[in-house]
Amino acid sequence: MEREFKIKGLMMDPITNSPIVILQDIEKNTLLPIWVGIFEANAIALQIERIDTPRPMTHDLLKNVLLNLDAEVDKIVVNQLRDNTFFASIHLSFANSVITIDSRPSDAIALALRTDAPIFVTEDVIQNSRNITLDREKLEPDEVREWLSNLKPEDLGKYEM
Repeated sequence: MEREFKIKGLMMDPITNSPIVILQDIEKNTLLPIWVGIFEANAIALQIERIDTPRPMTHDLLKNVLLNLDAEVDKIVVNQLRDNTFFASIHLSFANSVITIDSRPSDAIALALRTDAPIFVTEDVIQNSRNITLDREKLEPDEVREWLSNLKPEDLGKYEM
């Protein structure tokens, strides 16, 4: 089973100084932090801020290739957490078939933003990850920072992309 998530924000981990993409389910009950590389965080941030670059970035190139092939990104799914590493898949419609491509979550998220594709996370990943369950409608950025800063390194693990 999969649940739909949106990007809540992009921030720096106060402990490791690594970028984190914060995903929030559409019911606004669960936050899922995914640690990403600096270049992937930059690609995500550029798209969140709707900043155009003079030349296509890697994820823009991939979007353009898919468009020219008449392929469509149906969704991306963060589908596995193994040895503290998240895995994802990109689901494409192409030539009357569905193709699933293995991906790092950061690249899949960057592509989903560029193609307006929904982001899903499997229940297994939610259950096995360090997520936070919310019991109110909104969580402010300061509250997310406080939550992250109160975690101990052993609570976080080292999520790699």
